[in-house]
Parts: sequence; structure tokens; C-alpha cells
Amino acid sequence: MGRTLATEISHYLPQPMIVENRAGANGNIGAEYVARAQPDGYTLMFGTSGPLAINSSLYSQINYDPVKSYAPVIYVGYLPNILVVNPSIPAKTVPELVAYSKTHPGKLAFASSGTGASSHLAGVMFNALAGTDFLHIPYKGTGPALNDLLGDHVAMSFTDVLTAKPFIESGKLRALGVTTARRSRALPDVPTVAEQGYPGYDVSVFFGIVAPAGTPPDRIATLNKAFVQALNSDKVKALFASQGLETAPDHTPQALGAFIAEEKAKWAKVIKSSGIPLN
Repeated sequence: MGRTLATEISHYLPQPMIVENRAGANGNIGAEYVARAQPDGYTLMFGTSGPLAINSSLYSQINYDPVKSYAPVIYVGYLPNILVVNPSIPAKTVPELVAYSKTHPGKLAFASSGTGASSHLAGVMFNALAGTDFLHIPYKGTGPALNDLLGDHVAMSFTDVLTAKPFIESGKLRALGVTTARRSRALPDVPTVAEQGYPGYDVSVFFGIVAPAGTPPDRIATLNKAFVQALNSDKVKALFASQGLETAPDHTPQALGAFIAEEKAKWAKVIKSSGIPLN
């Protein structure tokens, strides 16, 4: 997504945009780098839920704050997660899964791409709302988690829509519920978890672009305008839709700032109440 936007935005800015990967520590390395950069509008972060909301509660010490260290530029959108089960599980709806778990206590486990990932926290929040006891099995990435789910070594996962879609369509996985407040455009016939009896359940991976705190407002405005134009291009809209990305309802910097603050508070509460150990 970042590379797609960087290429498209060259039509709306007088200089090229370069994408530099600074991976590691669930996004913390890149986030710290941008937080320390000069606030001149030339260094930005294409951030996700980890560094922009979750990590400040998941790690005992990080050298940035998702609210205080950045100037929001644009809320790009979000990728819904989806609750999928191996077909060996007889449940066809979320209520049926909950009922099945109550008659098989301690028997069902869900795979995630790692501790603190949205696929993990989605299960933690579901357990809290539904009173289930799904066991969390963390893997080193989505690929290994998916392999064990397909192999019937684990019962379910709250993985992302893009990963799950081809396996749902081929019948190798059964979709029970989308984890966001609204249905996914990629799988419009799959109901949300919320509409199946769990209002308020809303989990996704969101994407936003931020600059270092103190970046001049006029430069934020220039960047926001260019990114909005890029996001509205037919090429980008078609590509992002094919990847399951839901467009943000409001692309203003203020919308991203408010959303980051809300998500940070939400996940801090979930992580604290669940007893997830800090890294």
C-alpha cells in the first residue's frame, strides 16, 4: 500500500517519494526513527495499528508515543479481520461456535500471527465479550498460522480478509463473522460478529500516515491534499479494493488523530484486563 501511494503521489507533488523499509520490533524501529526525524514534512511513516495504537501498551518501554510523537497526515483506511474455522468444526455461525465451545470447554484454540497482533487481540476481545475460553496459539507470522489452521492442527483464526478470502471461496475454511462494525466489501455476504449478538465488537488493522510532531501545519495540509488525490485515483481505488481495504470515512488529519487516540485507549484496556505480558 505504501509503495502504491508513493508512486501515485508523484503526480501531485513536485518531488518523488521514496519508500524505505525499517522493519523490526512490530514496527517500533521505524516508528522511533520517524519520531526522531526533522519535523519538516520530508519524513513520514506509513503506520499500522501496532505502532500507532497497540505497542504503547504491549511493550514495557518504547521511545515514542503514538499520540504525542506525531502529527497526523491522513487516515488511509482499514483491513477487516474475519473469524474463520477449519471445516472440521461444525459451527456455521458465531452463536453456534460459542455454543459448541461451551459444550467442549478448553478444547478450541485460535491461531494468530504473534502476540499483540490484531489476530491475537481480536480473540482476546472475543473471549471477553462472549465468555469463551479459546486458547491462544501464537505463530511467527500469518503463513505458519494459516498452514496449521488448514491442516486442522488448530480450530480457528481471526485473520485478515485478504489472507482468508481465497480459502473461504475454495471451501478450505469457513467464514463465520467479519470483525469490523460494517461488513467487508470483499466478502459482503459474511455477517459481522457484532450483528450476530456482540454489538461493539470492532477489530481491524488500520493504516495511517503521520509526520514527526511539530511539522508545520501548511506542510501537513499540502501532504494531506496530495494523498487524498492519490487515494481518489481510479488505479489506487481499484487496487486497494482488490486487497480488501476499506476506505477511511474521513481523510482529514483530525480524523486520524482522533482515531489513534481512541484505538490507543481501547487496546490499553484490553491488554491490561487480559493479563498479556509486556515485552
